[in-house]
Amino acid sequence: MASMFPLVFILVIILGLMACGYLFVPKGPHQTTIRTAILLTLASCYLMWMITYMAQLHPLVAPYRSPKLLEN
Repeated sequence: MASMFPLVFILVIILGLMACGYLFVPKGPHQTTIRTAILLTLASCYLMWMITYMAQLHPLVAPYRSPKLLEN
């Protein structure tokens, strides 16, 4: 259960940054484009981090030792 804490903690931080990015973009003709870029960048970074973190916690291929090392 301890592995869920960083996921939720970072998610809350990312959601806070997304809210700031959405609310504090200056008005102008490219406001929607800037908001979309900020939100997609943060979402993509979070997904990449989460996938990497989860892959390290639960690897698909378990490490193994070489038989030559066990002879010594």
